[in-house]
Amino acid sequence: MATFGENLRRERELRGIDLHEIAEATKISVRFLQALEQDRVAILPGGIFRRAFVRQYAKCVGLDADRTVAEFLYTQGSETPTGSTPARRFALPQGVLPVVAGLGLLVWLAFPWNSAPRRDEASRAAASAPVSIPREHVYPPAAPPEPIPVALSGPSASVQPREDGLVLTLSAKQDCWVSVSADGVPVLDRVLSAGETQTLEAQGAIVLSVGNAGGLSFRVNDRPGVPLGKRGEVKKNIVITRQNLPMLIEEPSSRKPNSG
Repeated sequence: MATFGENLRRERELRGIDLHEIAEATKISVRFLQALEQDRVAILPGGIFRRAFVRQYAKCVGLDADRTVAEFLYTQGSETPTGSTPARRFALPQGVLPVVAGLGLLVWLAFPWNSAPRRDEASRAAASAPVSIPREHVYPPAAPPEPIPVALSGPSASVQPREDGLVLTLSAKQDCWVSVSADGVPVLDRVLSAGETQTLEAQGAIVLSVGNAGGLSFRVNDRPGVPLGKRGEVKKNIVITRQNLPMLIEEPSSRKPNSG
């Protein structure tokens, strides 16, 4: 069974990311990153630094940061922050708790009008607060059009493109990491197993990145695409639009009619 560090290295290599790229992005030394992938945790600084290193590594590679940190803590056992002391417990004198509870009830009954406006203000603030969507580090930012693209998976999925729309069908011949952004919205970022098919729909543009170009074939609007590259080759930010579609589609070979 693979260790925590071996799983990190496998995910990084599938995405075609070098350790020096992570070191430059996170400002963590390559020595510490290598120690993390080799499960030599004793070399890393103690305390919160280890969890911070794991979190930054996961974000840079494109993994779920909270889940990766939880897996790391599970493999290392629970950690207690240094210098922490157990909270002191104290007991109220007998008879004080009922008096305090009674006073609190009287205050609450005396001011019933004060809670409703605060709840209304909190509801309005939550409704008006802008929603922040994190952007993937692989893709350039783009504004998502309407409607939001729909992702369908499975070999039997059949999608008819809208007018001026795009339907991308990915077929994995070998295990390969694939990341797709449809109309600026990330819709796929994982390893496709050999034989697996994924169908995605977009209205304006699709950006495709693949960690094993020779292990993936694709079709756009039910037309076969050109080879993306060799086995093990990393291809990033392949933009697919209606305008450049002729350059990405294999044209059928022309045949001369038989004479006579």
